[in-house]
Amino acid sequence: MTDELIIKDLHVSVEGKKILNGVNLVVRKGEVCALMGPNGSGKSTLAFTLMGHPNYIIDKGEAWYKSQNIFELSPDARARLGIFLSFQYPQEIPGVSVSNFLRTAYNAVKPQKISVPDFVKLLKDKMKLLKIDDSFSRRYLNEGFSGGEKKRTEILQLAVLQPDMAILDETDSGLDIDSLKIVAEGVNTLLGPNIGVLVITHYQRLLNYITPDRVHIMVKGKIVKSGGKELAHELEAKGYDEYVEEPEVEA
Repeated sequence: MTDELIIKDLHVSVEGKKILNGVNLVVRKGEVCALMGPNGSGKSTLAFTLMGHPNYIIDKGEAWYKSQNIFELSPDARARLGIFLSFQYPQEIPGVSVSNFLRTAYNAVKPQKISVPDFVKLLKDKMKLLKIDDSFSRRYLNEGFSGGEKKRTEILQLAVLQPDMAILDETDSGLDIDSLKIVAEGVNTLLGPNIGVLVITHYQRLLNYITPDRVHIMVKGKIVKSGGKELAHELEAKGYDEYVEEPEVEA
C-alpha cells in the first residue's frame, strides 16, 4: 500500500561493520509504531539509513514508500516525499533563527513556496497548538537551548512541515520527567489518520505518554519480537536479555 513504509530484508554496514542484519518492518499511516532495543542494537542506524546518511552502506534490502524504493532517492527527495526525521542530538546553528530555519525547511520540501506573512501565521498557529511562547521563534536554532527545548524545536518542526511519515529517534533521550511529558504531549497533539510515526526508544517510559499501536524489539540488528503495547511493559519488567537469542520474526 502506498501509505505504508515497508522495509524488506535490510542489511546495513558502517565503516565495514555489519549493523543491520535483515530488518523487516512495516509502519502504517495513522499508526504509532515503537522500535525498542538495547544500546547498539541498530535502532538509530535504521533511522539514518532511511533518511539517506552517506556513511550507512546498504548491503541488501529495500524500503518502499508511496510506490517508490526510497533508497533510490536522494535525502532531499525523501523529505519531499513526506518522510521526516527528528534527531536524537539536534545541532546548534548560531545566527539562524528558529523561524527562518523552519521557513527555509518548509520551502525546501513543499511543492509550493509559502509567503512570509502566510508562514508567520502558520508558525504562530503551530506554536499555539504546542503551547510554545512566541519568543521561541526568534532565538537562534538550538543555541543555548536546554535538552527539552531542543526536542520541542524538533516537534515544532514536525508540526510545521506536516510530513506523512515521521521517524522520532530517541526523542526522550536526556529529558527529565517534566520535559518528557511536554514533548510527548506535543507529539500526541500531532497524531492522527494522516501521519504514520516510528518512535525509536530505549526505555518504556516514553510509551507511558505516547501509546503505540505496535511494538517491535530490535537486538543485534534484527527484529526479534513484535506485539502490541503490552510488549513495552513486558520489557520494562524483564529487560532485553531473554530476546538476545530469539529468532527473527516478520513485522
